[in-house]
Amino acid sequence: MKQPFSVISIVVLIAGPMMLGDYEWRGTSVVRGSIAEAQSAPFYQGKTIRLVVGTTTGGGYDRWARFFARYMPKYIPGNPDLIVQNMPGAAGMAAANYIYSVVKPDGLTIGMTPRNMAIDQLAGVKEVSYDVRKLHWIGTPAKGFQLLYVRADSPYKSIDDILKAPEPPKCGNTAADGGTYVLAKILEVTIGAKLSIVSGYLGGNEADLAVEKGEVACRGTAADSHFTREPFLSWHKKDFDRHIFVDSPGRDPRTPDTPTLAELMDKYKTPDNSRRVARVLLAGAEFGWPIVAPPGIPAERLKILREAYDKAARDPELSAEVKKQQLMLDPTSGQELQALAAEVMDQPPDVVRRVKSILAK
Repeated sequence: MKQPFSVISIVVLIAGPMMLGDYEWRGTSVVRGSIAEAQSAPFYQGKTIRLVVGTTTGGGYDRWARFFARYMPKYIPGNPDLIVQNMPGAAGMAAANYIYSVVKPDGLTIGMTPRNMAIDQLAGVKEVSYDVRKLHWIGTPAKGFQLLYVRADSPYKSIDDILKAPEPPKCGNTAADGGTYVLAKILEVTIGAKLSIVSGYLGGNEADLAVEKGEVACRGTAADSHFTREPFLSWHKKDFDRHIFVDSPGRDPRTPDTPTLAELMDKYKTPDNSRRVARVLLAGAEFGWPIVAPPGIPAERLKILREAYDKAARDPELSAEVKKQQLMLDPTSGQELQALAAEVMDQPPDVVRRVKSILAK
């Protein structure tokens, strides 16, 4: 026997879909009306994302951040604004601690943080308040291989000159654990060459200016930045600086006469245990210019940001712009960086002790 129509069924048949408060009746189903419409709008629509950069303006970190600030929103549903906020201090550690401990993990604040974050944590640097394994890595546009340069009018023409010098060259550095400091420690542990580190410069630009003024004679810097921006472009025209070594796997085609660290270790017969420690200290190069999100970010928003980064990194317009700036775009995904962070932190106790000893202040 057929069941009689209910009152609601008759109303639906006669009147079609109707709204009852926040609910819409569709046939025999109930769907949330205005609430469903609100939920269907992309989270990022009408919002602004902050990309906090741990350096001053004009350097490599800042330039890469502004590239991605322009291109990532194209691939984020809702097309939000993305602005860059510079937060220099402690060689980028201030920004790293801020992203990890202070910002709300809602996907609206991300950071471009220092490449040596994992090494600092492994070494037990007291200012570290983050855990790289709990950060959510979004990606990096390129590897951050570094070189050591000196003023050409200094007496240091090669590592041999530094080894034989009665006084080591003074090199400008940012915080006590900045890139120049790490390079200096790597040189010391692998071949016995020493640099005199002058720390406290607010950013790389300020340290480069100190070299230009003659306050210091050298600095370690990212190779990409060194070959693509001022003051280096003008310096090279005037033969103002000289390149001592690079930490890339092979010789950099932009400075083919400059030896690699691996070549120097072979020349000076660096023992295997020191080479292993050097590999850990050089892991920062693999992180390059990393973009991270804080712990606790909703998984779906992290997925959106990672996908937007990956698509932006493959954007032909971004590639053309980067090429025009003579930069090398060689992106690494957030998932790969996540695995790298875990790998760096998973070291044998003897390696950890050695790293801590080398970086002890």
